[in-house]
Amino acid sequence: MVNVLFIGDINGRPGRDAVEQFLPSLIKEKQIDFVIANGENSAAGFGITPDVFKKLIAMGIDVITTGNHIWDKRDIIPLMDMEPALLRPYNLPPGNPGTGCGVFECKRNDKKVKIGVISMIGRVFMQPTDCPFRAAEAALSEIKKETRIAIIDIHAEATSEKQALAFFLDGRASAVLGTHTHVQTADERILAYGTGFITDAGMTGSMDSVIGVKKEIIIEKFLTGMPARFEIAETDVHFNGVFLSIDETNGKTTLIERIDLKK
Repeated sequence: MVNVLFIGDINGRPGRDAVEQFLPSLIKEKQIDFVIANGENSAAGFGITPDVFKKLIAMGIDVITTGNHIWDKRDIIPLMDMEPALLRPYNLPPGNPGTGCGVFECKRNDKKVKIGVISMIGRVFMQPTDCPFRAAEAALSEIKKETRIAIIDIHAEATSEKQALAFFLDGRASAVLGTHTHVQTADERILAYGTGFITDAGMTGSMDSVIGVKKEIIIEKFLTGMPARFEIAETDVHFNGVFLSIDETNGKTTLIERIDLKK
């Protein structure tokens, strides 16, 4: 079995601090072989910078997936074609820099194991992109040339879209893990043909907030309709994610567990 940790959307410095605090002990306690994190909000809550990327990798994260905020910090653009461990959504239109999938190696009991990772973005209530269903099939066909293990981050708004994609890929992807809403769901399960699934892995950041932003700012925005400058909340910080155990011989998930740790 290969043990994989997936970390839900890292939100700003509070989220990064939580990763730094909890990741080493989680790796040791659960004998984790490979770590994936969604980092699209890791730089002040919007986007990711080269410096933040390097810090997250230094903490022990192997691959960083992203979503609709990938281009919010434009200084990340030159890095996209140089860092295979930084994935933008696979189904963005042609012409976007970087790549949306890759095959990576980890060691398990002194044996090298290859793990495929795909970053995807949904279309429902999101900006238009290529079809995530057909794009996921194309990405999987690339991954399966090298390994049976394929983990998909589907960064999407609608529960229905995430669930439908998981059922569509059941038995073909090792896991389909939802991100984007910043609210961890309690529906983690293994589907009929061995695909691990959760609608949303949650947020690594402040729970005393409205999806990571200071609650007072969002309440005022709802009351007045006036534009407001968002600020990252820093209290009641949690580490959210999902732990997976995957059979490397067939690529199927045998265990999926939610993780919610309070800083």
